[in-house]
Amino acid sequence: MVPNDFDDLFDTVEEQWQERALCAQTDPEAFFPEKGGSTREAKRICQGCEVKAECLEFALHNDERFGIWGGLSERERRRLKRGII
Repeated sequence: MVPNDFDDLFDTVEEQWQERALCAQTDPEAFFPEKGGSTREAKRICQGCEVKAECLEFALHNDERFGIWGGLSERERRRLKRGII
């Protein structure tokens, strides 16, 4: 592997955690509720997911603004970034 293939390696590792995510095996609608909709089901699924930390890290790194990622809503992720939680 040549040094400039780091991005390709990163993409491969990124895809691997996404394939193991429990949300990939469930209804995606639960993870993107309408405004004011319940996030309870998505967060329950996240609690048992083995890649929850990787998912949250991905969302924070990519500034995901919608949906439940790593067990946190968009509002909760904003608070986490600001150091409130």
